[in-house]
Amino acid sequence: MSELDVVVVGAGLAGLRAAERLSDGGASVRVLEARDRVGGRTVSQTIGGLSFDLGAQWTGPGQERVLALIERLGLQTHRQHIAGRKVLEVAGKVSTYNRAIPSLSPVHLLELERTVRRVDRLTSQVDPTDPMGSARGAQWDAQTVETYKSTVLSAKVRGLVDAMVRVVFGSEPSELSLLYFLYYLRLGGGLTRLIESDGGAQQDVLVGGMAQLAQGLAAGLPSQVQTGAPVQRLIQDDAGVRVQIVGPRGGVKTLAAKRAIVALPPSLAGRLAYEPLLPPRRDQLTARMPMGATMKCIAVYERPFWRTAGFSGEVVCDGLPITVVFDDCTADGRGFALLGFAVGKGARILADLSPAARQREVTSCFARWFGDEARSCVAYGDLDWSRERWTGGCPTGVLQPGAFAIGGRALREPVGRIHWAGTETARVWTGFMEGALESGERAADEVLALL
Repeated sequence: MSELDVVVVGAGLAGLRAAERLSDGGASVRVLEARDRVGGRTVSQTIGGLSFDLGAQWTGPGQERVLALIERLGLQTHRQHIAGRKVLEVAGKVSTYNRAIPSLSPVHLLELERTVRRVDRLTSQVDPTDPMGSARGAQWDAQTVETYKSTVLSAKVRGLVDAMVRVVFGSEPSELSLLYFLYYLRLGGGLTRLIESDGGAQQDVLVGGMAQLAQGLAAGLPSQVQTGAPVQRLIQDDAGVRVQIVGPRGGVKTLAAKRAIVALPPSLAGRLAYEPLLPPRRDQLTARMPMGATMKCIAVYERPFWRTAGFSGEVVCDGLPITVVFDDCTADGRGFALLGFAVGKGARILADLSPAARQREVTSCFARWFGDEARSCVAYGDLDWSRERWTGGCPTGVLQPGAFAIGGRALREPVGRIHWAGTETARVWTGFMEGALESGERAADEVLALL
């Protein structure tokens, strides 16, 4: 049995970047991926003869690693289309606005601005290196975002908080720790940066799709990436780590290495078998960090009728099942589409419907905001990330109330010869592709220092 320096489990951006950095550092490495493709939460799908991102889609200012990788691979971005009137639906009432600020009454607008300022103030008080060590860390970890939301006076503004939490986390405010919410915002540069297009995390789209990033990284590791290789068990001792792979006919193959990097969402990492068992803190952490629920829904049209009518294609809705909508027209101007996010409860509602019923439900929402022509799409496609076996949800894992106190330190802390990567473990931009790349670099550096 030949021994490698490192086995990396997972060929998403985190695992591939870790492997690249390890190889550059002179280590022998093998990447094992359960799927028949690389890319993890980045994936493109053909709908109506056009290619669309059904996973991670945007980048923006401050995401230096993603932008550097795009430049290195010779790829190009284009700005997310935002010109025109935006749509807001709160408490069943539809309105439009042209500025970055929604069209609310003066009283509600003041409450919204007050809420954003309060969230930003609390976010600034979180220690990004030791969240539980923050002055109010234990207090915030014992609360949900729903509990905090109850301090917001306006029902309309509470509805906007629901929409924001759903789209950023794929979860309801009642499902995540207030401390994790604030920590996540801190690592991404604040609430406004995470939810805005112009100057924010949704500013730029990659021409040809984000799946090209992982494909480009894998192309630089031609003999080191093995797809269709689901890992079942990791066995470690003083000599190294043995990684067991389930073969296509049920047989088991074993790779031996000095160390391993598991670059999976914590909830999936927790489903692997480990010998010896993981420490209780790590095990309980993975049980308390479920994936968010996200379904991306794309309707393709013969023409961009919403643009013709003066709309940007952007919608924010506090109702269900669709929470936000974006213009998703192709960069070459030949494909016209609207993209809707069903997240949290909305994703679970659509998941219970047939494909035809989902299409009717989604296009009916689009029609409510842009007119009846939205019902007549020429093609429709969606992806329910909760049904993706090797991901289990999107966009990220979320820590439940009390989880930081129990196992927060275990998020990045190696267990013997096993190290952890993945965007949930990132020290910047957790939950984003930028965070995935950073986590891969950090895990690789940990290993290289020990080889």
